[in-house]
Amino acid sequence: MAMEQFSALKQHLSEQIVGQSALVDNLLIALLADGHLIVEGPPGLAKTRAVNALADGVEADFHRIQFTPDLLPADLTGTDIYRPEDGTFIFQHGPLFQNLILADEINRAPAKVQSALLEAMAEGQVTVGKTTYQLPDLFLVMATQNPLEQEGTYPLPEAQLDRFLMHLEIDYPNAAAELEILRLNRGEALGQNSKPDSLISQESIFAARKEVLEIYLAPVLEQYIVDLIMATRDGSKYDDQLGKWLAYGASPRATIALDRCSRARAWLNGRDFVSPEDIQAVLHNVLRHRLMVTYQAEAEGITTNKILDHILSLVAVG
Repeated sequence: MAMEQFSALKQHLSEQIVGQSALVDNLLIALLADGHLIVEGPPGLAKTRAVNALADGVEADFHRIQFTPDLLPADLTGTDIYRPEDGTFIFQHGPLFQNLILADEINRAPAKVQSALLEAMAEGQVTVGKTTYQLPDLFLVMATQNPLEQEGTYPLPEAQLDRFLMHLEIDYPNAAAELEILRLNRGEALGQNSKPDSLISQESIFAARKEVLEIYLAPVLEQYIVDLIMATRDGSKYDDQLGKWLAYGASPRATIALDRCSRARAWLNGRDFVSPEDIQAVLHNVLRHRLMVTYQAEAEGITTNKILDHILSLVAVG
């Protein structure tokens, strides 16, 4: 039942988000793997629309937060409000208490605001004063970054980026998709909006997550995941060049994320087992933001994507 519902949701998202199939797939993977997603790409590529469309298909609350330099942590978490009639304080919940959060241009807010969001992502709670408040069981953050403008931004440190399950890079659609977007927008302007036939309940999402965890992962593929992670930490064992490119590798959190995401991809594709292709397909998005390259690699124009391609060519299954 959960599989059929997610298939219908994927179809709905694909109709609403044209030319960004990777965004659709990884948004669903993040939902199934109980993780958060950071998306980097130029403006106007349906990043906000994607979360809106997801919220339309799920029984969940949605809130968009536009990050700006003057934002305060209380603007996210909420704050204690004084009641003069009885001299007490009551807590007014902030937007983080919704199920689906779009953190738009997260790198435009200062470190204190970013930390408030990252505590919520990592711990499933927010702290205001001396009191800690639990967030909903279903809680997903999709943060966005604009790579075109860096003036007035506060880049997330690598240790904080590690809190995100995946880092997705998206680019402009092709000409055929652009034409379809044009026609879709015209239809919406005429009131021809499509809605999913039914909403996925939160109970169905939790059931699907349990099914994902029960997907079979062969011992040889467990070892393959570990070998891929180890290659990021001590690349010189595999290749002298790789050792010169990487300053720091991926953490155990990356190992867990690679396992969860590959299982989710297999489940979405209707299989009850993980294949090597599942691991390889999610590798770049899971590890892209978790590697620190050396100055030598930067000088040579070596990106994390090239390093991950090289690791895949070096590490064999089994």
